[in-house]
Amino acid sequence: MLSPKIRQARRARSKSLVMGEQSRSPGRTPCPHRLGPVLKAGWLKKQRSIMKNWQQRWFVLRGDQLFYYKDKDEIKPQGFISLQGTQVTELPPGPEDPGKHLFEISPGGAGEREKVPANPEALLLMASSQRDMEDWVQAIRRVIWAPLGGGIFGQRLEDTVHHERKYGPRLAPLLVEQCVDFIRERGLTEEGLFRMPGQANLVRDLQDSFDCGEKPLFDSTTDVHTVASLLKLYLRELPEPVVPFARALWSWLNK
Repeated sequence: MLSPKIRQARRARSKSLVMGEQSRSPGRTPCPHRLGPVLKAGWLKKQRSIMKNWQQRWFVLRGDQLFYYKDKDEIKPQGFISLQGTQVTELPPGPEDPGKHLFEISPGGAGEREKVPANPEALLLMASSQRDMEDWVQAIRRVIWAPLGGGIFGQRLEDTVHHERKYGPRLAPLLVEQCVDFIRERGLTEEGLFRMPGQANLVRDLQDSFDCGEKPLFDSTTDVHTVASLLKLYLRELPEPVVPFARALWSWLNK
């Protein structure tokens, strides 16, 4: 939970950004269609200025660029945000914005957590629901951290394994190996394993850590149900299940 002082500082920093219809990234606007397929798209509201005005825009995530358009059918973006060297953070609603689902993109991303950016601006965004906000944060975080081994939730299994081979030969992601080893050691006699939920806030913290390229360790104080829930969450968010769709269909047709 963020302290009121930190939350107030982030609000002030977010309000200092006056994007208008310009990009916060220098140089010419990149051509969206040359950056590969759409990773995520949808309506978001962005804070326009220190006047706290909100503008609804159609946002499209391609490559490592987040474009925004005035309308869904427009071809030319009004602006874009380069995600290189940024971080994305969920913001708990404060007294001024109860019920709002806020997150921000700010300077100082992958590998720069302790670095104070020269430009302290941040972009404040608002989603229509908690789930929509979580989906956007995860998609953006995956783009930011994937080159450094993060963003593994929702990433293709083969991509994660391929990247983690630099740590040695393996057939499964480090997260899966770590969870399975812990469950084998401490959870095989636990009642309700994979049925009883773990601590939701700890599961989310562990997910965020793995998605940010960290390798958090489990110890004797770690709840085995939390680890089991983390493993289930990882498997549930794979783009394709462990048993691929094609193989599952083939097995069903040949019963």
